Amino acid sequence: MTQYPRIIPANDSAVLIEFGNSIDYEINAKVYALQSAIESSDLAPTVIEFIPSYRSLLVEYDVTQHTLAELHDQINELANSVASEHVATVDTDGDIQQIPVAYGGEYGPDLETVADHAGLSTDEVIAIHSGTDYHVFMLGFAPGFPYLGGMDERIACPRLATPRTLVPAGSVGIAESQTGVYPNPSPGGWQLIGGTPMKLFDAGADPPTAMLPGNKVNFVPIPHDEYETIAKSG
Repeated sequence: MTQYPRIIPANDSAVLIEFGNSIDYEINAKVYALQSAIESSDLAPTVIEFIPSYRSLLVEYDVTQHTLAELHDQINELANSVASEHVATVDTDGDIQQIPVAYGGEYGPDLETVADHAGLSTDEVIAIHSGTDYHVFMLGFAPGFPYLGGMDERIACPRLATPRTLVPAGSVGIAESQTGVYPNPSPGGWQLIGGTPMKLFDAGADPPTAMLPGNKVNFVPIPHDEYETIAKSG
């Protein structure tokens, strides 16, 4: 049986620290707690980059400052400290970011596919998808792409057998039991059920992404004729 936390050399200048093997709020909270602990330690000047995920943290470091053995011992101590403590997960009292979404039609060409797979009507899929408050677990795949946890399993749906070569910015998709939003045009294989007119990524802004790990998000259905109005105003 695997013991966590587990530290694995990723390459000659990075280590991976795993806290579990599933999508779990507490595991994810420990990932970010470890990042915070390292940022507050004397290792901080050595770190080049953090790459957090659902269950692990990749730490890239300056090999001229520390050996792998030195880094391993210090991170191991911090990781075990985080693992042994209670770490707050979802802040139920925090603000919920409202994301307007035009569901179906040209904005969500796969809505009927998801509904058929779930044995539900498209209106039921929309009600279920928009009736949930989601937790931003991580950003990945593309700059600012949020992986959102908490989606109702009733509307889970497999990825497309053949990914699209171009998904429009703002597209809201479902892949298995996950949902997310494409902040920029890109290839993608998620089932597209809607689109938001909000600008979700701006490389010149600080922060550049509208959704950050730990944020709470709720999708608000809007009529299709409001999409362009909101897009032009934003």
